[in-house]
Amino acid sequence: MARLAETRRETETARTLLFDVPDWPGHLAGQHVDVRLTAEDGYTAQRSYSLSAPDRVELAVQRIADGEVSPYLTDVLGVGDPVEVRGPVGGWFVWRPGTGRPVLLVAGGSGIAPLMAMIRARRLSGDGTPFTLLYSVRTPSEVYFAEELRRPDPGLDVTCIYTRGTPDGWPRPPGRLSAADLDPADAGRDCFVCGPTGFVEAAADLLLARGHDPRRIKTERFG
Repeated sequence: MARLAETRRETETARTLLFDVPDWPGHLAGQHVDVRLTAEDGYTAQRSYSLSAPDRVELAVQRIADGEVSPYLTDVLGVGDPVEVRGPVGGWFVWRPGTGRPVLLVAGGSGIAPLMAMIRARRLSGDGTPFTLLYSVRTPSEVYFAEELRRPDPGLDVTCIYTRGTPDGWPRPPGRLSAADLDPADAGRDCFVCGPTGFVEAAADLLLARGHDPRRIKTERFG
C-alpha cells in the first residue's frame, strides 16, 4: 500500500504525485506501476502510469474527463491517503547509465513521464551521454516539468514542438512533429518514443524514414 506524500500541479489538468511505498525495491528509468482503486462496494479500477523519476515513486497523471482513475488521483487524493500500487513493471522500455550510446527522446504530451525519468537518471548518475529531447505539446501551458527542463543541463538538448500555439517570437510555426524536426546526424542514437498511439506511430515512421535502425527504436504508447 502506498500513501501520497507530496503533490504539485504540472498543468491545469495534470498533477505530479510522490508516494511513500514501504519496502519499495527500486526501479529503472522507463518502468511503470499499476495503480488500483477500490470503491466501497468492492468495484475496482486499475491503470498503468509511468514513473517520472528514477529514485522515487513519482507519477505524472493527466486527468481524463471520463476516466475512472485519473480524476480521483488529480482532484481527490490528498496527502496521507492510501492507494494500491504494484510494480515496478516492464524491462524493455528502459534506459541504463553507462551504455555509451547517444539518446534521442521523443515525447507527446504526458508521454514525457518515463523520458523524464531517463533524463533525471542521466543527471543523477553523472553520465555524460548526449541526450536530445523533442517534446510535442499543444501549447506552452501544457509542458510538464517546464521549470526543470529550462534549467541548464550539459549534454541535454531540449526542443519543444507546439502544435496549436507558440510563445511570442517562437521560430517554428505551430504544427505536428515532422521530418524537418529530426536531425539526420541523430540516426545512430538509441531512440525512446512515448505518447498517444497515433503520435508514437507517426514518430516511429519518421525515425525510420530518417534512417534510424529499427532495433534501436523503443516505443511506449497509451490511449
